[in-house]
Amino acid sequence: MTRDPVILVFDSGLGGLTVFAGIARLRPRADYVYVADDAVFPYGRLEEPVLIARVRAVLEAMIGQAQPDIVVIACNTASTLVLPDLRARWPEIPFVGTVPAVKPAAMQSRTHMISVLATPGTVARDYTRDLIRDYAAHCEVALVGSRRLAPIAEAFMHGEAVDEAEIAREIAPCFVEAQGRRTDHVVLACTHYPLLLPHFERLAPWPVEFVDPAPAIARRVEHVLSERGFAPGDHAAAPRLGAAVFTGGREAEGPLARLLQERSLVQQMAPEIRT
Repeated sequence: MTRDPVILVFDSGLGGLTVFAGIARLRPRADYVYVADDAVFPYGRLEEPVLIARVRAVLEAMIGQAQPDIVVIACNTASTLVLPDLRARWPEIPFVGTVPAVKPAAMQSRTHMISVLATPGTVARDYTRDLIRDYAAHCEVALVGSRRLAPIAEAFMHGEAVDEAEIAREIAPCFVEAQGRRTDHVVLACTHYPLLLPHFERLAPWPVEFVDPAPAIARRVEHVLSERGFAPGDHAAAPRLGAAVFTGGREAEGPLARLLQERSLVQQMAPEIRT
C-alpha cells in the first residue's frame, strides 16, 4: 500500500500522548488523530456500562469523521473493559489496546519483586489479575491503585503546580522490602503516569525500573499496519501535522499548547457526540 495510514489514538485525557509519541517515533509519516475524552475524565469514576457506552459513542463520532486504518486505545482502564465491544462493532478496523506490562517486568526482575501502579479500576479488573497469574506467578506482585496520580498528571500538563509530597504518598506502596529483597520494577499501568516520570524517579526511595508500555504498543501498531499492507515507517521522515480533539472543548494553552506543538498536533473542534 503506497499511502500513509490514518492512525487514531484515543484516551480519557492527555496520558495517551505518551503512547502517541512512541508510535510517532516509529512512524512519523502518518495521518494522526489524537482524541482526548476529557469531558468525562477520569474514566475510573464511571460505572462499567456507562464507560463502555461513552467510549463507543466518542469513537462512533470520531471513526465516522477520521476513517482510521487502526485505532489505539491508549488507556488501561478502557482497554481492560471495552475492547471486545469495539471489535464487535467495527470488525473491519484493528484495535490495539493498552494493558499492564506485567510480562516484561516479571521477566526482567532480578529480585522477583514487582509492583503494578495503576488506577483502582485497572487494579480491580480480572484481566490484570490474569496477567499476574499467567506471567508473574514466580514474583511477589504489589497491586497499587492510585486515585490521585492521573488527575495530578492531567493538571500538570495544563500548567498547574504539582505537590511532590502527595506524589510521594501515592507511589510509596510500590516500594516493598522483604527478606533482604526490594522491589526492582514498577509497571506504570496508566498512560498518564509516564508524564510524571521525572517526579517518580526523584521521589523513589531507591532506584527501580519504571516500565512504560508505550514502546511495546508502538511496535504492535507497526506490526499490525505491516499485516495490513502498509510499508514500514521511515524513522527519518519529517512528521506531518496531525489533529488533536478534546471532547471537553477546552482550548489548549500554555504548557499543553507547547506539548501539542512539539508533537506536531493542531487542536481541532470535537464533533457532536451522541450519548
